Amino acid sequence: MPLDRRSLIVRGGAALAFGGFARQVRAEPGETYINQVAGYGPLLPDPHGVLDLPRGFVYRIISRAGTTMDDGLITPGQFDGMGCFALGGDRVALVRNHELKGAVETHRIQGPGGPREERLGRLARDKVFDTFADGRPLPGGVTTLVYDLRARRLVHQHLSLAGTSTNCCGGQTPWGSWLSCEETEETPASADVQRPHGWVFEVPSNATGLVDPVPLTGLGRFDHEAVCIDPSTGVAYLTEDKVDGLFYRFVPERAGDLRGGGRLQAMAIRGARSADSSNHTDRFWAPGDWLDVDWIDLDHVDSPDSDLRLRGHASGAVRVSRGEGVHWGDGELYLTATSGGPIQRGQILRYRPSPDEGRPQEARAPGRVQLFVESADEKTLNMGDNLTVAPWGDLIVCEDNYSETVRNHIKGVTPGGRLYTLARNVHPANAEFAGAVFSPDGAVLFVNIQNPGLTLAIEGPWPRRGGA
Repeated sequence: MPLDRRSLIVRGGAALAFGGFARQVRAEPGETYINQVAGYGPLLPDPHGVLDLPRGFVYRIISRAGTTMDDGLITPGQFDGMGCFALGGDRVALVRNHELKGAVETHRIQGPGGPREERLGRLARDKVFDTFADGRPLPGGVTTLVYDLRARRLVHQHLSLAGTSTNCCGGQTPWGSWLSCEETEETPASADVQRPHGWVFEVPSNATGLVDPVPLTGLGRFDHEAVCIDPSTGVAYLTEDKVDGLFYRFVPERAGDLRGGGRLQAMAIRGARSADSSNHTDRFWAPGDWLDVDWIDLDHVDSPDSDLRLRGHASGAVRVSRGEGVHWGDGELYLTATSGGPIQRGQILRYRPSPDEGRPQEARAPGRVQLFVESADEKTLNMGDNLTVAPWGDLIVCEDNYSETVRNHIKGVTPGGRLYTLARNVHPANAEFAGAVFSPDGAVLFVNIQNPGLTLAIEGPWPRRGGA
């Protein structure tokens, strides 16, 4: 049935904020970014060649790949998603993913065993999820760092999840654990592994050693990227890093219990069966547009044929182009579609749940999704990936653009959908930013540079940016 846009799209007052979306602040000659609002001002060159920041901001490198941790293992490489949890007093736990895939030879030597894998014997094998055919543990997993906010120093770090693959992003739970997502669908038939991959694992933030690696199979098997949980309902929302991926939710039978039963569903646009939200070829919607959604039940969520997204789309679910970061805000969530938009440089979507989210009566007052931001210029937003919601309501977005010439930045987005630049990666590797997360008091932004593997603590005059 043809799409009747007038019946689908709601343009409320929020759309007025996007009327000036194209009226961008002009970049200075030779500058690598464009600001739509002033933000915190121009970036100043870092004499150490790592991170350019505005005046008044400072960073500290608090963890590096390749160093020895307190458990005697080596800090793995490929830093990615990360959560921050209060431990009491001035201490916080940073629970950090490592996107190491066994099929990539250079990733094998970046694992916790060290470059010659000489320390793998320190791993308790009953705490390792999977191994290669020769018995060596897969290199992916999670590390936990304890950081003292007052002393501004790292107190302790150890491996907390072992033997997984391609741990990309994830998300924090309201009950104090980290959900680590595997962005892979490897099987013994397709790779040198002994078990299927593509799961979500739970790591308590207060774990003092390796946790039991139990996959949360109800959350499905696919190329997981990130997850966030509505603290009022316990519903989990999940992204999929595929150009033809879907956006999912898991409605648990008991809030706070992801190991128990529940329903995995995929988002669909009401009145637009099997739609494509990317705007790659046809303009499906415009920044500011709101659409009503339905949720489609999925079956065989363990997906042995790695076809969950294909079956979901055939059943009517909407495609989201490389769904990556997702984060809960004030009664709503935001997610990135890293390659969405006509120039394929990224979209940010906003979802507001139904007052009856996950219950039969939600069809009478459905949830709604908005195209919040869409990049029209790579200097404004270039493939936003991980994101977090700042305590004052801005989005902080990590760019993930791999180029020898185009720099990655951390971008801010105001509640009105206007972008500004917070930081620039000037390290020679120019890898993606990942894992942006604030300390519980909002004073410190922690973020990772994936390669060479750096975790940074950034401090500055956070709420006092310019522009609306």
